[in-house]
Amino acid sequence: MRGPTAMLAQAPLSLALARPVIFDVSSTAAAANASTPFDGFVSYSIEFSSFPDYAGNKSHPNTFSYALLANLGAVSGPGGAPLPCVRVGGNTQDYALFDPDLAVALNGTYDPARSPDYPTTLAVGPSFFESYAAWPAGVRFTHGFNLGGNHAPAARRRDTLLRTAALVCRALGGGGGAALHALEYGNEPDLFATSAQGPVRPLTYDEPAYVAEWLNGTRAIRDVFAEHCPDLLRDGELPFVAPSFAGTRNHLRAPQAWAAGLDADRNIKYFSSHNYISGADTPGVTLQGTLMNHTRTQLSVAAHAAEYASLGALSHPLPPLILGETNSLYNQGRRGLSDTFGAALWGVDFALAAAAAGVRRVYFHTGVGYRYAAWQPGAVRPPYYGHVAVAAFLGAPAGAASDAAGERAAVSVAALEPRRRPADPHADAAYAAYAPGGALARLLVLNLRAYNYTLGGGGGPELNPEPRPQRTYRFRVSAFPPPAPRAAAVRRLRANGSDAVAGLSWDRWSYESGRPRRLADATLRELVPVGPGGVLELRVPDSEAAVLDFLR
Repeated sequence: MRGPTAMLAQAPLSLALARPVIFDVSSTAAAANASTPFDGFVSYSIEFSSFPDYAGNKSHPNTFSYALLANLGAVSGPGGAPLPCVRVGGNTQDYALFDPDLAVALNGTYDPARSPDYPTTLAVGPSFFESYAAWPAGVRFTHGFNLGGNHAPAARRRDTLLRTAALVCRALGGGGGAALHALEYGNEPDLFATSAQGPVRPLTYDEPAYVAEWLNGTRAIRDVFAEHCPDLLRDGELPFVAPSFAGTRNHLRAPQAWAAGLDADRNIKYFSSHNYISGADTPGVTLQGTLMNHTRTQLSVAAHAAEYASLGALSHPLPPLILGETNSLYNQGRRGLSDTFGAALWGVDFALAAAAAGVRRVYFHTGVGYRYAAWQPGAVRPPYYGHVAVAAFLGAPAGAASDAAGERAAVSVAALEPRRRPADPHADAAYAAYAPGGALARLLVLNLRAYNYTLGGGGGPELNPEPRPQRTYRFRVSAFPPPAPRAAAVRRLRANGSDAVAGLSWDRWSYESGRPRRLADATLRELVPVGPGGVLELRVPDSEAAVLDFLR
């Protein structure tokens, strides 16, 4: 096969603006104060009631879903890297009650007044847990247990907890391909007293009451595992994620829960919080103002970083911070916003802003029929392309070391701040990635100005007659250590516009079939030279992202 041809040029688009947006870049991770995420940084949270559809079972595994997970591992480093982690949870984990006589994996009843998107009465049978064995080895799972109870009698809830703990133990500790990563007891308990789907606790429910319930339940789970699969315990304890609150300013607060003794057993492996930028039905939500808005993304991430930092006086060392459930707009997203290329660009910006702020892993939530899903059980959606781009940008070199928790470190990440003019702080975003040794490895730039491919952005047949602008970005790297790179290779995340729902590509690869397929123009390799003083320039159209990989 003929090798790629180098192309020292820019893609021919229109209206290149003359004045460049300038970013100053530190050449080492230490100088940039970069943060280091875990491997599998882009991971997934699958709605509990959707898990059998996404994973399949032993006789009918969902190979499409597995291929999409494997793609992220493949782009994350030489020879592949660990696959994304998968959390099985969400609102329906706290609706699920066990029925030992149920012949199918689950039986759900929808109540549109509570939610049109998932069952709010849910029975699960023994075969539900077979889905953990559907995929080949390599997927690390977090299972979510029911704490909320869904108004079931206390005896029924306790029976569900103990019986499902034994089944999870066998499914994830039986020596098969599935691997236990962590356990979760309760989804978003900070909303138990105020949930729009119906409160399951009184308004008097406070942090000490929650902690007492959590400790009682997690100790019961530990005792079941100690009996049925003791090899999964470490120093007599199981790994949990907690508190899995919906946000930082709800009915319960994480610092108060921590002070009440949430980690009394020292079994919280990850401090988990949830994040959504806004709501699907919130007035005024738009693609440009809400999702493709770098400032809003930064503020959203900063709230979690500040909350986590406030725990430092209460516990040392703190378990690593993860976003155990996240996506664009809560209530499963909005069509025309959460399922567009603009949402893919938001996903890139959000994930890297989180990584730069010290979040170690993010779990993008998904479910059958959810508008913000990265994929449906047989179809790729636009947000997935953003996840591929992030995984590629964070790819770790071969031989990267693991930390004490067994997590292989990826590259470290720093957010870059543009000079004020002509930069738009809401629309111009860039990040630097540093190799484990500390040297600058690559850059990523996002032009978050919305450009509609269709007239008015409504997705209709009429196309936008306005030409698509492009911006020039100049990076000035301080003191490259030798050998200084001579050029940078360019990989682009692109589509016809921010409103596009098809025709997306990453680095001239399409993933529509579930597996990567090279596009027709893939023989051209785009390069930009690194000039004197470590300066390089790149043009990026509105509603596009690009990665620059330094060549030495």
